[in-house]
Amino acid sequence: MSEGVEAVVVRGGPLRSLYAWVMKQASGKYAWWVMAAVAFSESSFFPLPPDIMLVPMALADRSRAYILALWCTVWSVAGGLVGYAIGALLYDSVGQWLISVYGMAQDMDTFRSLYNHYGAWIIVLKGLTPIPYKIVTIASGFAGYDLFLFTILSFATRGARFAIVALLLHHFGDHVRNFIEKQLEWVMLGLLVIVVGGFVLARYAF
Repeated sequence: MSEGVEAVVVRGGPLRSLYAWVMKQASGKYAWWVMAAVAFSESSFFPLPPDIMLVPMALADRSRAYILALWCTVWSVAGGLVGYAIGALLYDSVGQWLISVYGMAQDMDTFRSLYNHYGAWIIVLKGLTPIPYKIVTIASGFAGYDLFLFTILSFATRGARFAIVALLLHHFGDHVRNFIEKQLEWVMLGLLVIVVGGFVLARYAF
């Protein structure tokens, strides 16, 4: 365990112990597959973004930041195809239930109408914002958006999103890590605000 993580543990608290545990797991033998599972499931049903694994793994070894971003992108898009299939083939059962969880069941017809007017811009803009990607994937399938274009645009937007994270961590990793470890409670609060804000934005963005 690094000196930085040791300092975090010394300062105590369950949140900091959890952070130390995550940083340790980020260097574990199954870390890549855990991140793949999170990225895959986040695109269709899991509420937390893959950054919960991407960030600590990149901080643990900054030389792998871009490879990790690519790995995260591939699995995120693969999960997005599952989300698309749910919207296209299983919307009346699984899809409608998932969308209802986010309070958007009444907005799908509006979403379909927006696709008719704006098409690709819907995926591009929402893929780069905090709006949960699963909303985009399920709604894209429901709207019957072209699958090939959906896949290409998903690679572009998700790839850009994770590449930006990798760029920042690769060049400023030590500063980022020091800031996180000194201001962990505020960082976690900020992450919670972003996640919740993404769901709220998804609800009222139409």
